[in-house]
Amino acid sequence: MTTTTTTTTTTPTRTGATAAEEAAGHTGTSVPLVRVEGLRVSFPGAPRPAVDGVTLAVGAGECVALVGESGSGKSVTARSLIGLAGARARVSARTLEVAGSDTAGFGERQWRAVRGRRVAMVFQDALTALDPLRTVGAEIAEAARLGGTAGPDSGARVVELLTAVGVPEPEARRTQYPHQLSGGLRQRALIASALAADAPLLIADEPTTALDAIVQAQILALLGRLKDEGRGLLLVSHDLAVVAQLADRVLVLRRGEVVESGPAGRVLSAPEHPYTRMLLDAVPSGRPRARPAQAPPAAPDAEAPDAGEAAPVLTGRGLVKSFAPGGPRALDGVGFTLRAGEALGVVGESGSGKTTLARVAMGLSRPDAGEVLLHGRPWSVLPERRRRAGRSAIQFVQQDPYASADPRFTVARIIGEALPGLRRAERARRCAELLDQVGLPAELLSRRPHQLSGGQRQRVAIARALASGPQVLVCDEPVSALDVSVQAQVLELLDRLRRERGIALLFITHDLAVVRQVADRVLIMRGGSVVEEGGTERIFEAPAHPYTRALLDAVLRLPGTDGSASTDGTDGADSTDGADSADSADSADSADSADSAEDAEDADSAEDASRTEAAGRAPVADATGREAPERDTEHAAGQDGEHVPKWET
Repeated sequence: MTTTTTTTTTTPTRTGATAAEEAAGHTGTSVPLVRVEGLRVSFPGAPRPAVDGVTLAVGAGECVALVGESGSGKSVTARSLIGLAGARARVSARTLEVAGSDTAGFGERQWRAVRGRRVAMVFQDALTALDPLRTVGAEIAEAARLGGTAGPDSGARVVELLTAVGVPEPEARRTQYPHQLSGGLRQRALIASALAADAPLLIADEPTTALDAIVQAQILALLGRLKDEGRGLLLVSHDLAVVAQLADRVLVLRRGEVVESGPAGRVLSAPEHPYTRMLLDAVPSGRPRARPAQAPPAAPDAEAPDAGEAAPVLTGRGLVKSFAPGGPRALDGVGFTLRAGEALGVVGESGSGKTTLARVAMGLSRPDAGEVLLHGRPWSVLPERRRRAGRSAIQFVQQDPYASADPRFTVARIIGEALPGLRRAERARRCAELLDQVGLPAELLSRRPHQLSGGQRQRVAIARALASGPQVLVCDEPVSALDVSVQAQVLELLDRLRRERGIALLFITHDLAVVRQVADRVLIMRGGSVVEEGGTERIFEAPAHPYTRALLDAVLRLPGTDGSASTDGTDGADSTDGADSADSADSADSADSADSAEDAEDADSAEDASRTEAAGRAPVADATGREAPERDTEHAAGQDGEHVPKWET
C-alpha cells in the first residue's frame, strides 16, 4: 500500500509562533504544514510510552530530521502524524495539526483524506509497501490519477517520475512487479509513487537505505529541489551524512523522548547531549581499519596454504546468469576468490548483480555457465541433496530478515532450526549464547519477528547464520537497515569472528565507508560484470575505472570527517550530473529490500532491548571506548490501524 496526496492546500498566515513551534525551531509567520505538541504514543502493557512528549513543527520549504537508534520512536512519531500508529496504539497530544486542520477526534475516513490529499509518505520497506499484484507503473499511475497530476497520458507521467528518481530503462521497469526489481529499484519506485501527487508535505522514512552512493546523491538532490520549491519534508534516517545534506533542523530521539534539537549544523558539529555525541562517534569514518598482524587460520578441511597465504574456501569462475532467454545478463563472466579469514567486499549500484552473485555462491541459484567451488570442490553443479550436507559450512545473512524468517516462528525456533540434534535445554542455552554474541538479551527468544525492531531482526539473522559454525558467511547488506551504533557493534562482531574463528566473509554492500572498514579486497560490479578488483586501499586511494571514481566521488560524509563533502547540497547535485554513468542495464536480482521496524506491537520489547549492552559497542575505526546508552525496541505499527482519539487538554 502506498500513501499519496492529491492537492496542495493554501494555508492562512498569522503573526508570531507558539511556544511549541519555537521549541521545535519553527518561528515563521505561515501556518506550519504539521504542528505537534506533547505527542505521546503508548501500547497496551508496555512499561513506558514508545513516544513521550515529542514536539515538532515542519514548515513549507524546510526539512526536519528525526534521528536516533532503532527503538527510539522515530517511525512511530512519523506514522502518528498520518494516523498510522496502529490499531492497538493510544495516541494523545496537546496539539496535532496537519496543514492547518486539527486532527483531534479524526476517524479512519478523515485520516484517509489527509493521507490522500495533504501528506505523502515513503515507507521504509518498499517490498511490503508496494502492491505485489500490480506493476510499479500501475501503482504510480494510480497515485498520479488520485492526485490529479496524471494528465492525458498517465504512462508518460510514470516514465517522468521514474526518470526523476534515477530508474534506468523506465519504460521497461514500469511493466515489472515489485518482486522482479532489486531492493534499490523498488525503493526508487516507491519514492516515485509518493511524489506522484505533488503533496505539500512528504514524510520519508529511511528513503535512501537501499541505494548506492550515486543514486543516493541523485535522490537527495531531487529532495533538495522539492524543498527549494516549497515542499515540507520530515526525514527519518539513521544516516547522519544524509541528514547533514538535507536537514535544516534535527531532533534527536532516545527512548521516545527528544534529548536534543536545534539547527542541523549545530547539532551535528557541536552536539550538547552525550547521546548525540555517541551517535556521531559511531558513524563509519571511511578510514581503513587496522589489519590483524597474523593471517587468520584456514578452515579445518581446507588445503594447506601456499607461501603463508590462506587457502581459497570459495571460488567463482566465469559465472553467467540471466533470468530470461535473450534478456540482459545478471552476471556476465564474474569470477572471484575468497580465502579463509578474508573479507571480500562486493560493491555496485542497485541491479548490478550483487545479490545474484550471493545466491549463486550459496547454491540457491544455478549459473547458466561457470562454476562455484567450496574448499576446492564442486559446489554449484551439485544437486541439492548432495549440497545439503555441506550447507553448514556456508551460511547466508539476507538483506531482508523480516521476509526471510517464518513470521509464525519464535526467535528460539528460528535459531534452533540450525541446531539439530541438541536436547531442548542445550538448544535453549546455545540460542541464548548466540543472541548474546550479537548483543541481544535471551528474553527475546520468545518473541516473533513482527515483535522486533529492524535492528533486532537483523542481528537475529546473523545469530542464526552463526549457529552451524560456518567457515563462510555470505552477507547481503547486513547493516544497511541498522542505526550507526548497532551497525558499529555488528561490524565489530564480524571482524572478531574473522580474527578468532577464521570465518571468511563475502560482504555485499552499497556503503563504501563500511566496506573500507570491513574488506581486505573489493570487487566493483556494474551491469553484471566486474569492472574493477583489487586491494581495498588501492581501490579507495587510486581507483582505475571511471565508474569506481564516480562511486567514490558520490559518497556523503559528515562535516569535519576526512574528505568530507560540503553540506550545501552542491556536492550531491554535482555528483548526480554524471549519474547516467550508473544507469546500466540493471538486472532483476530478486534482491530483498531492507526491512522496516513496522508492525512491532510487542509490549515488552522496549524493556527487553534496554538490556542489549555489549562489550563490542565501540565503532570499528573511531573507537571511543565509551559504552552506548540503553536502547529500546521501536514500537512501530501496521498500516491499517485507526488513530485512537484520546486527547489531552
